Amino acid sequence: MQIQHQQTQRGGEFFIERDGRHIAEITYQYQDDHTILADHTWVDSTLRGQGVARQLLDILVAFAREKQLKIVPVCSYVETAFETDTQYADVVA
Repeated sequence: MQIQHQQTQRGGEFFIERDGRHIAEITYQYQDDHTILADHTWVDSTLRGQGVARQLLDILVAFAREKQLKIVPVCSYVETAFETDTQYADVVA
């Protein structure tokens, strides 16, 4: 599965596509020049339990680190991951 990235002026998404439709995604919006809001994570039921959401989150975190951004966890998945895993501490806003 290949994770793709699409950016807009206001944010973007990392996603996996199959047959022309998204089957997993994590989206973000820019809050300001230094902060993004991780506002939505979704994985199709056929992929659940396979660590796909974590892979998407790890890609988003790598993106934030590369761009020297902080992440505000708005979606419940990202919020829980940030609360329970210290490897993300450096990017939490």
